Amino acid sequence: MNKYEYIIIGFGKGGKTLAGYLGKLGKKVAIIEKSDKMYGGTCINVGCIPTKTLVHKAKVSLYKGLNTFEEKTREYRKAIEEKNSLIEALRNKNYNMLNNNENVDVFNGTASFISNTEILINGEKEDIILEGEKIFINTGATTIIPNIQGIKSSSKIYNSTTIMELKELPKHLVIVGGGYIGLEFASIYASFGSKVTVIEAFDRIAGREDEDISKSIKEILEKKGIEFLLGSKVKSFEEIHGEVEVSYENSLGELNKITGDAVLIAIGRKPNTEELNLEAAGVKVTERGAVAVDNKLKTNVPNIWAIGDVNGGPQFTYISLDDFRIIKDNLFGEGKRSTDDRKFIPYSVFIEPNLSRVGLSEKEALEKGFEIKTAKLEVNTIPRAKVIGETEGIMKAIVDVKTNKILGCTLLCAESAEIINIVTLAMKADEDYTFLRDNIFTHPTMSEALNDLFSLI
Repeated sequence: MNKYEYIIIGFGKGGKTLAGYLGKLGKKVAIIEKSDKMYGGTCINVGCIPTKTLVHKAKVSLYKGLNTFEEKTREYRKAIEEKNSLIEALRNKNYNMLNNNENVDVFNGTASFISNTEILINGEKEDIILEGEKIFINTGATTIIPNIQGIKSSSKIYNSTTIMELKELPKHLVIVGGGYIGLEFASIYASFGSKVTVIEAFDRIAGREDEDISKSIKEILEKKGIEFLLGSKVKSFEEIHGEVEVSYENSLGELNKITGDAVLIAIGRKPNTEELNLEAAGVKVTERGAVAVDNKLKTNVPNIWAIGDVNGGPQFTYISLDDFRIIKDNLFGEGKRSTDDRKFIPYSVFIEPNLSRVGLSEKEALEKGFEIKTAKLEVNTIPRAKVIGETEGIMKAIVDVKTNKILGCTLLCAESAEIINIVTLAMKADEDYTFLRDNIFTHPTMSEALNDLFSLI
């Protein structure tokens, strides 16, 4: 039996960073990855990097003024090829980073617990058992596939991973799910030139956002030609003559059908724990199937931790990286870091224009009992937006009346994925809203609009 001080299951952001750090300390480390296509984890291979590459390529394609669908298909095919080349390079770099570390052994295969210290690896050629003093679960999350009639019978029904393997641009893409993932792909494929229809069970898209933000997103995306079927539930899929017929019940209870040459399932992701045999180690899970952890990422089993999407926290690669920081501090530092430190976590959705938020929405602030002041700024008033010709969207800020502290900020505008970090830093520094209202920004920039936004409080 191979014995290690540390075993890491999964090659994602938190796991690979931890393995590299431990290796540099001279610790004996094993890291296990099920697929040789996933070195580096979700972000590099099937998440942030490939999708944002396509976001950029799709935006560039709009400026080229392509007229025919054949031209648009060639542009899309080229984007997929360039995306694949980038991902392969990053994947190889991530693999070599650990494989070249003399203290780290990389294993391929499906990992499952035999006990709280033993891991079975089902490899292609042989099964291997590893024994570890400390074990870290870093298996990420996987697409939720609903139990809908016909969903497994068609090769033209995709998830967020497999759709990026398509080499031909769909003429009509039907997306099931109006959340962040669905909207991002809707924006991408509409920009490339596909007709896009989004079917959403609820009465509005981007349900976590305030209604005014959700409405603005819908209006902007509709101008791109995206169709929304709200309050509609998919009942079945059937492949007919190379296309997929989607039967759905609309908000009036009527049964309708729509046909597309590709369907994307985008109703969310769930922690990837099914193959781990956690029961053998005595590791508890939450009601949602995530590995249950405390604020220092420890499971109920003393020598086992869970990091990244699998532990049920926010599913962002930067949270997985922060999980590594918590582990590092608690194993080798002062032991002060914990998830309790994460008071303000920004996020961005790379639709066009970007949607970014930190802190509370207006609805959430009111539900928590805050007395608030709100400010809204139309993007078409911002000089930089006029300069770059991207004037759609809205900025919104929520401030506590009693303390003048910023409770939350939502930015639906060009470059908001960068600007939101400025607001986050101000909130973390415990500054009140006047800090951003009176700060000196360069001109003309999108960030200087924070002066105007917070002047409206």
